[in-house]
Amino acid sequence: MPLTPEEFNKLVTKEEFNELRKDVRKIDGKMDKLLGAVEGIATQHKNFKLEMTANQGAHDRFEERITGLEKKQGITQFA
Repeated sequence: MPLTPEEFNKLVTKEEFNELRKDVRKIDGKMDKLLGAVEGIATQHKNFKLEMTANQGAHDRFEERITGLEKKQGITQFA
């Protein structure tokens, strides 16, 4: 089945194909860097959330202890 002139003009040359391949490799390298950066940010966010949870737990424990000491000493909270 022969190609029409329009179909023939749509064919890619070897040089065009190789140039496209180079461009794709450049993009692929940049995507790897981008995904690495996103993964780093996600890890930092996860660690930050864990740290916030731990800090909240410590805060709650301190508050309970302080409230217990206030009751033992008869200290009323300030308004």
